[in-house]
Amino acid sequence: MIIIHAELQVNIAKEEAFLHEVQDLIAASQQEEGNVSYSLKRDVENPSHFTMVEVWKDIEAVQFHNSTDHFKAFNGKATQYLAAPPAIKLYDGQELQLNA
Repeated sequence: MIIIHAELQVNIAKEEAFLHEVQDLIAASQQEEGNVSYSLKRDVENPSHFTMVEVWKDIEAVQFHNSTDHFKAFNGKATQYLAAPPAIKLYDGQELQLNA
């Protein structure tokens, strides 16, 4: 399983437009075959800081996602909403079962 944290520092003056624009990306990404989950989280201590938390079945699913029209469209517009370049963290993980 591949986990991605895309940390986004949004320009506060463009937050509403960002939140509107990102909805199409989230909805389309969640429908991709290799997607396990795809959600946007807001930092409660820094409200203009968001993290896109993505979980993919494998690296091929990530590569496919990065080639989709909805990803490329959002990625092409993202810089107009951001106050700083995004920080992308990629993890290779697996779900662990806890014994109750």
